[in-house]
This record gives sequence, C-alpha cells and structure tokens, in this order.
Amino acid sequence: MNTHGKKYMPVKWFYDYFNPCEAHGHAIKGTIFQTESEIQEISIIETHNYGKCLILDNEFQSAERDEFIYHEALVHPALISHPNPECVAIIGGGEGAALREVLRHKTVKKAVMVDIDKAVIDCARRFLDSFHENAFDDPRVEVQIADGRKYLENSSETFDTIIIDVTVPLESGPSYLLFTKEFYAIVLDRLTDNGILCVQADTTSIIALLSYTSINKTLAQLFSGVYPYVAFIPTYAMLWGFSLATKGLNPHDLSKENVDKKISARIKGELKFYDGITHQALFNIPKYLRKAIKEQTWINRDDKPLKVKYPGMP
Repeated sequence: MNTHGKKYMPVKWFYDYFNPCEAHGHAIKGTIFQTESEIQEISIIETHNYGKCLILDNEFQSAERDEFIYHEALVHPALISHPNPECVAIIGGGEGAALREVLRHKTVKKAVMVDIDKAVIDCARRFLDSFHENAFDDPRVEVQIADGRKYLENSSETFDTIIIDVTVPLESGPSYLLFTKEFYAIVLDRLTDNGILCVQADTTSIIALLSYTSINKTLAQLFSGVYPYVAFIPTYAMLWGFSLATKGLNPHDLSKENVDKKISARIKGELKFYDGITHQALFNIPKYLRKAIKEQTWINRDDKPLKVKYPGMP
C-alpha cells in the first residue's frame, strides 16, 4: 500500500477490544515483557505511535506518549481544588505515574500508594521509568501491597485526597468492589473535613454509559458534591470519565486565573496538559452525559455490584 509515495511494510498489531464488535488497533514493534501474576496477566509492548504501553489482562492501561493526559487529569483537579493537600492516598496506580503527579505538589508531605499486585510495580520499576520517574523512591512515599478496600477499612489514618486509579469493574477483574456505595462510605470516613475523592470512572462511550453514570449516581448517595468530568485519551480513542466527590468544596468555583496561580505556587516542573483553561474545559461535559447521569437510577452495592458487560459480550 502506498501512502504519500511511501510503501508501508506489514506490521504486527495489538487490538484493544472495547467489545467484541469494536476495537482500536495499534501497530507494534514487539513485546518488551510479559508475565502472569497471581492476579492478572501483565504485558509491556512497544507501539510505533505511542511508545511503551502497559497492558493488564489484554486491556490498555497507559501509553508512554499520552499517559500525561490521563494522569494529569486524574490528579491535579482534585489537588488544586483542595486548599492544602498534605496527605494523599492512591488506590491502584501500579505504574507510578499518578504518584509522580501527586509528588509534584509542594504541599504533599505523605503519599500512600496501595496496589494489590506487587508484580505490576516491579514491572514498572524495571521497564517504565519514564512513567514513574523514580517516584517510588521519594522519601514521602509509602507503598503498600494490599487490597485497597481492606487497607482503608483497617486504617485509622485520614487523607486530604484519595485517588482511585484501578481497572474498570469487569466481572472477571479484581476491582468491581471498589465502585460500590459501601466502599465509598469507607472512603468518606477516611477523608479529612475538606477531603476530596477522585475516581477514574470508566468510558463515556455513547454505547456503554452504565458504568460512568452509575458511579456518579452512587457517589451522590454519600457526598454533598459530585462533579463528573472527562478528558480525551488518544490511546483509548474516546472521552474517558472521571469524577470528583467532595464534602463541600466545588471545583467549579475555581477561575482559570486562580487555577494557574495555584499551579505556579504549588507545582514543581511544567505540566503538559492541565492548566486553568483545561480545568474549565474538563468539567463542561457533553449534554448526552449530563442527561444520562440525571436519568440513571442504579446504585452500586456490595450485594448488587456493577460488573460491566459491554455490547456484544455474553
């Protein structure tokens, strides 16, 4: 095949299946590493367009070229909305990139990262240094290999911000009980008075809205403020959903000038995605999402947990 006069050689492909009827293909140079832990299959591949990519159970997690979009969107709206975030917990986040972004904040004195799979962290340390940038070795960091829910349930420590960066609640995956009302009640109890919860809240695809809308509806059962937001992630080829849940703080109250002022005062290094203008844009979600959240009635509970089944799945 000729494109612009250049002959493209056949390449290997990795297909990131959204459902049996829809996939996003990535041309790959090869597989860097592959193993199977007690919890999940872990792969690192090298793609032509997006560099190194972390794959868990054949699902794309993050890619070298654009992970900054996901991780800056995940971390900074919550921490910038908080008046003085000193103690932060990350549930999940095995590649260390969310931890990297948390540590950019000069106010942070302690960051606890709780991941259920040590093998993912070990893999990231070996092969994904551009993701974590040695964040694991920062003296402010405490890494716990544990079930995130059990860790919070058994802890008496409180946090200014808790970030949930776990895999989507697939029926065969390890994370579906981290999206229930009972779990969010545990989180609420572990937050300080001005505490903020941030959740990666799954896809906002027009054909698979149950997860995103029910997560926001479930959060609203417990938190006085719930603020859904979205960011387009190129490797996912779609808008990805997030949500902030607060005890009263409102991220909409921050002007772009105020956000930029806080970034300048608090954050070390230059951000590539998030700033005051971006903060405003993130929370202006499309009409179809606002309508779907308003109409959703499903409350996710331990005895009736959400287990995502995308179109075409049995």
